[in-house]
Amino acid sequence: MSIGEAVKGENGETLIDIIVTPNAKSNEIAGYDAWRRRLSVRVAAKPKGGEANRALLSFFASIFGVSKGDVNIVRGDNSREKTLRINLPRDKVLEVINKRL
Repeated sequence: MSIGEAVKGENGETLIDIIVTPNAKSNEIAGYDAWRRRLSVRVAAKPKGGEANRALLSFFASIFGVSKGDVNIVRGDNSREKTLRINLPRDKVLEVINKRL
């Protein structure tokens, strides 16, 4: 199983299945969870009042070099398991993720 299972391209956009750990020491891509088939991401923000979601979107926008409006949560707004949409092609997203692992 590979990270490609968590990253799907469609129409020049990319969907990324992730599992988030809030209240971490720092924001980071922690690896790939093969059992869940999701990218494991840690965010420093607490999961209260949407803080962790905002931190997650800001973190992903910064590592992919896009605006915050180019990253959205499409599933799992109130869950640790989420699907993000990024307005970048799949190959570019995979390239950035692989550099961070």
